[in-house]
Formats: sequence, structure tokens, C-alpha cells
Amino acid sequence: MSKGIAITGMGIISSIGNNVQENHASLIQGNKGISRISKIDTMHKDAIMVGEIVYTNKELEVLLGLPPDNNYSRTALLGVYAAKQAVANANITKINAYKTGLISSTSVGGMDRTEKYYYDYLENESHRKYIAGHHAGDSAQKIAEQLGLEKSLVTTISTACSSAANAIMFGARLIKSGQLDRVIVGGSDCLSKFTINGFKTLMILSDTYSTPFDENRKGLNLGEGAAFLVLESDALVAAENKMVLAYLKGYGNANDAHHQTASSENGDGAALSMQKALNIAGMECKDIDYINAHGTATGNNDLSEGRAIIRVFGEAVPDFSSTKAYTGHTLAAAGGIEAVYSILALQNNIIYPNLNFTTQMKEFQIKPQTKLKDKELHTVLSNSLGFGGNCSTLIFSKEQ
Repeated sequence: MSKGIAITGMGIISSIGNNVQENHASLIQGNKGISRISKIDTMHKDAIMVGEIVYTNKELEVLLGLPPDNNYSRTALLGVYAAKQAVANANITKINAYKTGLISSTSVGGMDRTEKYYYDYLENESHRKYIAGHHAGDSAQKIAEQLGLEKSLVTTISTACSSAANAIMFGARLIKSGQLDRVIVGGSDCLSKFTINGFKTLMILSDTYSTPFDENRKGLNLGEGAAFLVLESDALVAAENKMVLAYLKGYGNANDAHHQTASSENGDGAALSMQKALNIAGMECKDIDYINAHGTATGNNDLSEGRAIIRVFGEAVPDFSSTKAYTGHTLAAAGGIEAVYSILALQNNIIYPNLNFTTQMKEFQIKPQTKLKDKELHTVLSNSLGFGGNCSTLIFSKEQ
């Protein structure tokens, strides 16, 4: 069995909590962060439900000690907030003492600022600084600056909803190849009119609470959030006598090349990514105790992912659930947020419920875990499936 990459820190902000402890408490208590839109002036504010973070941009700026004339997008603000938590949780005081990199991910980037200031770009010179923060790499660079990273590998991954999972995977590979000693990995995305309008056009947004893997599912709730993990090499962990939260044992990525915004009905990409992750971990299906499913509550995803799980696990499908009914679908950040939830599940030997489920899907016999369940967990498999057919799987374990 292959050795895992040590995870020594994690940080998160979502619609159900501003840190790891608050998120765990909400998951245990069944507190949903889903509501009508309150922070964005959109024509759809009464038509859909989303997962909004309580903090305003101004409040985040104060918490981060930024000057009033900053040009941070909400994506960057959330990313910095979560990444700083992760670094503090890993007890890192001299971030440049080892070869350290940052791999951040986003799909929205600085779109929230762009859509606000685009129309007066030529007339108002003072607003042009916000457009400069539009591109996806801007938030990664700002996170790196706030963490004090010097002469480090800083890069951005944008593969839709599998982005953060791919960032985690890439970070692990950089450590395994000896190129870095430590990598801060994860993702950040905020809500914006652009995102809301785009998903509304696809007709996959729900006007009520989302119901993953339910026969009568109506679509997803969009959400915003950020989450980062700190990955460290064995040598660094030993040298610093670091506490390890969990290990990243396996990872896999595949593309079913089926459609721009839909997965293969038979789950070709997801099945392949799960099998790849099992192979890298040196595990068999029976070794997986719980699956944190992508579970967006769209007609296509839940059918495709469910079939993929059955293809891989056959008649011995482990307990599975989706946590997106809590937070909404946080897009590029989802893989990072659900990585934190997977590690929390391992640490606490608990399976978080698939909220709002009532009716089993007619296409297959498996159904998600719908109640909080105590169970001795050793491994958790987490899926992140993105537009364009980009499918990624991570396997977390208590043991190296």
C-alpha cells in the first residue's frame, strides 16, 4: 500500500461556519446555510436559494487588516481568510523555512468586482484597479502575499467544480516528487450575478432546498466559500514533530469527454477517477468506509454519480452522502470544503447526513445515509465532478 501525504492544517469558511469548529458543529446539528439571496441585487433573488456567507466584504477587510482602498475581490477575501486559518492550524511560524508552494483554485475569480465596475471602466479611472483583479490568478497571488510566501511556486487551477480537488492532488504530487516540502492547497469562490445567471440559463437551480440523490430533486443551490489544507512531507513532519490530522492516500482524475455541462449518464469519468484513486492508494473497494459524494441534486449528476459508484463498488456500496444541502454547491471550492468535511468525519468517526432526502431514485437501489451516523472510519473517498467532464477523486485515511 502506498504511503500517504500528511495533512497538518486546515481552514474553512462557508455558509454554515467561519472556521473548522463552526462547520463541524453545523454538520452535527443539521444547520443549513441555505436562504434567499440577500447580498446580491439580482432579478433572481426571490426565485432561487443559495448558501451565502454571513460576513460582508467590509467585515472581511477589517478582519484581514486591509486598507480601505484595496482591490480584493470577494473570492480573494474568502481565500485569504481560509488559507490563514490553515497555516495557523498547522502551527507554521516561518513559512519560508522550507520549500513551500501555494496551489489555489477558483472558477469565479474576481467576477464580482468586474460586473460591478465594468460599465464605468473608461469613465472612472479609480475603478480600474478592480478590473485588474478579475483573472483567476489574482486571488492566488493575493493569498500568497498575505501568507508571506517568497520566491515560491504559486499557481492557480480552474477546472470547474473539480478545481480544489485537483489542487490538492497536484500538491501531493509535488511533494511526492521532492519538488516541494510543503504545499497549501484548496480553493475559493464567491457568489456573483454572472454565476447565478449562467446556472439559471442551464435550468439547474432549485427554488427550494436542494435534495441530493432524491427522485424528486429539482436542482442545486449555489454557494460560496473557501477551504485550504496544508500538505507536508514526511521529512518535514519528522523534523518539526508535527501533529498529523489525516493522510491523503489516493487521488485520481479522468475526463469522460461527454458534454460541456453534463456528465456521462453511465458515470464513465467518475468511475475511472475513483478506480485510479483506489489504485494509487493501493486499496480495494472494501477498504473504503464512507463516500463523500459530489451529490449536487441535479438530474444529471446524481444519476451519473450513482451509477459510477455502483460500477466501482458493485453490491458492496459503502455508506455515502452529499453535504451540499448544507452549504450549497461552492463550485471550485467544493473539493476543498468537502476535503475538510472528510477529515472531520475521520477524526470524529461520524457520517454526516444527506439532508432533505425523502424518495429513492428509481434508476437504482442505493440510497444515501440520511441520519447522523456513528461509525468507526479509517478511510473516506470524496468525489468532485466538474463541467466539461473533469472528474476527480480523493481518498483520505487515518493511517499513512
